[in-house]
Amino acid sequence: MIGVRKFSVAALDLSTDRSSFECGVEPLDRYFRTEVSQDIKRRVTACFAATDANGQTAGYYTLASASVLLADLPAALAKKLPRYPSVPAVRMGRLAVGQAYKGEGLGAALLADALRRAVKAEIAAYALLVDAKDDTAAKFYAHHGFIALPQRPLFLFMPLAMVKDLIK
Repeated sequence: MIGVRKFSVAALDLSTDRSSFECGVEPLDRYFRTEVSQDIKRRVTACFAATDANGQTAGYYTLASASVLLADLPAALAKKLPRYPSVPAVRMGRLAVGQAYKGEGLGAALLADALRRAVKAEIAAYALLVDAKDDTAAKFYAHHGFIALPQRPLFLFMPLAMVKDLIK
């Protein structure tokens, strides 16, 4: 390894040229290049982008408010929560790392940044939710401590109380 690249993560600047971003997954590339700005303007998602020292976009993720049905959570966790039909959550809708930056730990760093933002938000949320696109993505999230819902193995969550303890 020649050296470790440094990245900074911030809310996406809509004036950023996103036309050349490539992560290798066409729907994620298309979304970032052409659709994310409309979702931000409509306030249905927030997008955070990692840039390298040259200002190139290296990766991104999106966050939005969500909820999870109490009945869908593992019984051991659900019994500790209020008996509402659902509990508030934050959904990470997309996570992508540019092809040129794969293998550098940027995906894990973006995930950690998303968790940190969710924990520090002033609006309460029980968990960070993710919909893994496939088994490989589900294994990535499970490796980082996410729990799959029993009935939906590609839908994973992490209680934010666990994260809060980790970042103290």
